[in-house]
Amino acid sequence: MEKVNVGVIGCGNISEKYLENLCGIFSQTQVIAVTDIKEEAAKLRAEQFHIPRVCKSSEELLAIPEIDIVVVLTQPGQHAQICEQALLAGKHTYVEKPLALNTEDGRRLVELAARQNKMLTSAPDTVLGSGIQTARKLIDEGWIGRPFGAISHILTGGPESWHPNPAFLYHKGAGPLYDVAPYYVAGLTYLLGPVESVMCSAKKVHAERTITSEPLYGTKIQVEVPTYLAGILTMENGVVATIHHSFDVDATRMDDSVEIYGTEGTLVIPTPCGFSGKIHYRRKGNPDWADIPCIFEYKKDMRGIGVADMASAILENRSQRLSAAFGYHTLNVLEALDISAQEGTAQPIASTFERTEAMLLNPGWGDEQRNRG
Repeated sequence: MEKVNVGVIGCGNISEKYLENLCGIFSQTQVIAVTDIKEEAAKLRAEQFHIPRVCKSSEELLAIPEIDIVVVLTQPGQHAQICEQALLAGKHTYVEKPLALNTEDGRRLVELAARQNKMLTSAPDTVLGSGIQTARKLIDEGWIGRPFGAISHILTGGPESWHPNPAFLYHKGAGPLYDVAPYYVAGLTYLLGPVESVMCSAKKVHAERTITSEPLYGTKIQVEVPTYLAGILTMENGVVATIHHSFDVDATRMDDSVEIYGTEGTLVIPTPCGFSGKIHYRRKGNPDWADIPCIFEYKKDMRGIGVADMASAILENRSQRLSAAFGYHTLNVLEALDISAQEGTAQPIASTFERTEAMLLNPGWGDEQRNRG
């Protein structure tokens, strides 16, 4: 299969899974260069995944003419600047969440991508995994009738217990709102459509956190953002959905699934943080729940599937499945939730997006047997 050349900027913790998939699973991508502000981190990933070139800077990587797609995996505060540089360099660009720290920068990137005639996609790409794709098929085929409501939540004790360098997750551009909620906002809007308005309440439970993971055990983190939030999303089609996220809950009996209610039934789908899981369905009037198998490919941790889709779009001369407008809408909703929590008022959402095509049951992008999980 013809391959698309990829360059990766940012070789931190999350890059390992991206590179594992882009170098070893997806047959249409090949990573030819990496870079990181810590050169040793880039060298480690290059050696680990047999990547031929380590660049000393993002500018050096962006100057490589053979690179078609740039994947930005830096900390959130750098996303907008590096994406702008990549687009100006004539590269299709995929960036980890969030697209930018604010909608003004996000809108500028979307407009720049359009002027440059380049694709721009923002994580999360979990909506392209088997779980959400199966849920979309069920909803589109009318299994629950007309959707009218949804409830979602993920409550955890915080990343300082497991992440090797978690401080940035408590700084501006992160916290549960920008680190966790993007998965749920993207998952809900991918299935149920654009958001019309939001309301949110949030608080900072602890002003300081202590790292209990290695290698920074005992280090103190100053918390800059709220760590407990509850939000309401009102969709353009009238569906009312809730999100409930925290880094402060040590124990809960709630799982991380999402319940979607329709006029003819209820669908319980896996967490949008992952690519698969259990789906439960109960038809109106039927006392029994049924388990529905996830029937699409890519059930394991397939971070980078959005990059693979972008590469496939280049080879097939089509649009990517995760549009720039979709990523920008997610950012718009997140910022509006943030403003609502600060001001205590409902916030309208100015952006929208057009629904893109669903995944194929078997897109033929690589070794499918390795991803059936």
